Amino acid sequence: MLVARGAKKMGYRVVVVAHYGETSASLERVADEIKWVKLGQFGRLLQTLKKAKVREVVMAGTITKKKMFQNVLPDLKGLAMLSKLAIFHDDDILRLVSQELEKEGIQVVSSTHCVPDLLAPAGCLSRRKPTNEEMRDMKVGWSVAKEIGRLDIGQCVVVRRKTVVAVETIEGTDETILRGGKLARQKAVVVKVSKPSQDMRFDVPAVGPQTIITMAKVRASALAIEAGKTLIFDREKMLQCANDSSIAVYSATEEEMVH
Repeated sequence: MLVARGAKKMGYRVVVVAHYGETSASLERVADEIKWVKLGQFGRLLQTLKKAKVREVVMAGTITKKKMFQNVLPDLKGLAMLSKLAIFHDDDILRLVSQELEKEGIQVVSSTHCVPDLLAPAGCLSRRKPTNEEMRDMKVGWSVAKEIGRLDIGQCVVVRRKTVVAVETIEGTDETILRGGKLARQKAVVVKVSKPSQDMRFDVPAVGPQTIITMAKVRASALAIEAGKTLIFDREKMLQCANDSSIAVYSATEEEMVH
């Protein structure tokens, strides 16, 4: 919704290709045109964009990874694309989609193109600053999160007393926080960063109020994100939730985390 509204403000005509079971139907109120497809129906997706004479595309929103084993119904074009992949990692799939779109003259632009104000600024964003122990855990989590990002496994880790208690895989950030927080019992530190070779056109890490709500459920104490490479949704509400739960939110740079 934020991307669609941002695009409209920038003067774009907005054509949405929406996925059943994933995309909010409320987008129908914002879009000039919307086409519903099932996950994997790349031929229908491409046909919709070409018919509407689309020249620029933004990838926005979430596809629930756990559903990929249940709800993928590729058409012939989708099957042809999938046959080119040796490993079904996020970046490999999205990069292949981008390549196929660009072959048709459709440019994939940064997912932040229409919402530049959502990028996290550097510094402490919450009322409470991280403690020295939390900062140490953030640095441990940062190095591990960067490594799993390099392997295209996930972007989030949970740390307690310099010990990694959870690593994000296919279940997503919220489930990782719940799993790690239960193991840590309290004062877990959550770290979510971009991949070392992050392609800003897709899969940019994002946090929001739900991230903080999930952390509060397991009494986690601090969240570290990467400045300039993380999207913050509903920032005011998210930080209010953090302040209410005394959770420190710190937006760090690579330089301060590795030195």
